Amino acid sequence: MNEKQEIDVGLTTPAESLEPAVDGAEASVSTAPTLTEQLAQAQAKAAENYDLFVRAKAETENVRRRGAEDVAKAHKFAIESFAEALLPVRDALEAALADQSGDPAKLREGVELTLKQLSSAFERGRIQEINPVGEKFDPNRHQAVSAVPAPEGVAPNHVVNVFQKGYVIAERMLRPALVTVAQA
Repeated sequence: MNEKQEIDVGLTTPAESLEPAVDGAEASVSTAPTLTEQLAQAQAKAAENYDLFVRAKAETENVRRRGAEDVAKAHKFAIESFAEALLPVRDALEAALADQSGDPAKLREGVELTLKQLSSAFERGRIQEINPVGEKFDPNRHQAVSAVPAPEGVAPNHVVNVFQKGYVIAERMLRPALVTVAQA
């Protein structure tokens, strides 16, 4: 082999691949898209996908923002229904203070009605009373103020007396009950 001979390995340059092959007769018509057309199609598809991405990102941001606004409103106005339930209680207490009759029976009746209104408001607000007399002492729900020797018929480590009722709101401790516990 001569050093100046070229070896054809079938490689073409990019410029040669874009030119139609002419073999003495006429040029063959190709149905496959050219590289330029393929590039244009790929760029159009990329632009379409980018547009879809930007829209999806904006929608996600809008959903996140609306969700944050909803949570803020829920925190701000969560107590509104409970406050509405307490308004009649306040009205009843103000009416009791304004009463000049001095009749203890009327005053007692008014206080009982006011307590019923307050209990109704607590029910609507899902506030439940804890009055654990006779229950086993639970440090998560009760706060022991004192311990006394176990009276007849009361098991050790059980609540004997309640000084102050406790309250839970939707299964969460609002205030533990202050209790006396029986010792062993």
